[in-house]
Amino acid sequence: QVQLVESGGGLVQAGGSLRLSCTASGRTFSNSAMGWFRQAPGKEREFAAGITRSGATTNYADSVKGRFTISRDDPKNTVYLQMNSLKPEDTAVYYCAVYGRTILWYPGDPSRYDYWGQGTQVTVSS
Repeated sequence: QVQLVESGGGLVQAGGSLRLSCTASGRTFSNSAMGWFRQAPGKEREFAAGITRSGATTNYADSVKGRFTISRDDPKNTVYLQMNSLKPEDTAVYYCAVYGRTILWYPGDPSRYDYWGQGTQVTVSS
């Protein structure tokens, strides 16, 4: 019984910023790598950002690199996605996920993640 809840989505104009939060209940993810994925209407789910257990390594899709920042606050059992310079193509439902317990790190592979949140809608207007 692990539950992830995303929040912080909404409607923003192109060039604006949003900060997404993902909080976990049922189990701490302080010792788990985390990721953010997104799914636009009619599109496949795609990787946005990942962060390792220690937070020492972050990974980003090329499409968001330089604009998005993933971070974690383990005492709060929360992972964040700071999104700046938003573009209309960033419009999607954003999901956070808990990576499986493995020494292998393939942040862009959704099959490696064990738990998923319900998603939060981000809409960027032009």
